[in-house]
Amino acid sequence: MAVPGANAMPVADAHHHLWDLKALRYPWLHGPAGAEGFSGDTAPLRRDYLIDDFLADSAGSGVVRSVHVQAEVDPSDPVAETRWLQGIADAHGFPHGIVAFVALDRKDAETIIEGHCQYANLRGVRQLLNWHSNPAFRQTDRADYMMDAGWRRGFALLARYGLSFDFHVHPSQMDDAASLVNAFPETSIVIDHTGMPLDRDEAGLSEWRRGMLSLARSDNVAVKISGLGMFDHEWTAGSVRPFIDQTIEIFGPARCMFGSNFPVDRLYSGYARVVSTFREAIAGYTPGEQRLMLHDNAVRFYRLS
Repeated sequence: MAVPGANAMPVADAHHHLWDLKALRYPWLHGPAGAEGFSGDTAPLRRDYLIDDFLADSAGSGVVRSVHVQAEVDPSDPVAETRWLQGIADAHGFPHGIVAFVALDRKDAETIIEGHCQYANLRGVRQLLNWHSNPAFRQTDRADYMMDAGWRRGFALLARYGLSFDFHVHPSQMDDAASLVNAFPETSIVIDHTGMPLDRDEAGLSEWRRGMLSLARSDNVAVKISGLGMFDHEWTAGSVRPFIDQTIEIFGPARCMFGSNFPVDRLYSGYARVVSTFREAIAGYTPGEQRLMLHDNAVRFYRLS
């Protein structure tokens, strides 16, 4: 039974995107329309998604803070996205936190990090690392970044600059991810999109659970319960509930946070449905635990004001 007043609890959306196709270049959105790996047909995303769109989508869902995660902008000038976002935040109050792109294997990675750090709302870094046996499900050019010494030198900079890292990996990569986490215990790390449970056969689900358990052993790792529509385009509350339940079981309420993954997950449902499904899934937890997962964990992890 839901706790009375639970729907009034505030939400900090720990994972969403914005893009302006006129102001910035996004290779994946400016290229030919069509299928985009596990996300499906991305043609509806090939339009501006601005702060007014996000605020309209999230209206009525209790969202009071948000974190913007890099949207694969032109890698030749990743700081341009952070500059653009900070201008939006200064004018509108959203987003409260920014997770920027840095190719950590680049020799000038520190210079790029310093460029991002000029902007007050910068909180972390993400570089897509997900590699899959199916080429259609890859979003990186190499499978071995996490074990590469040069890339790890770049990763080591994050702790120096007080930045977190968003892990975007498939379950088959979680052993390498656990190795990285253990080597850098001073760096705060969050797993994106519920650990990306893409492969739904028995072996795939077992690999996902085993990998999540391995990562959860490290105290510096949290997880975003987000993006489930990307792996289940016709999702229902019943079909996503096992992944929400198991993720919270593995990490505990103190290390789980909500993310909408809008506008990507807008391909599969409205914002209110995503939030209400999550609220219903956690209704059996205490009010304090619900607030942690809906709001407080994201505020603490990303240092949102």
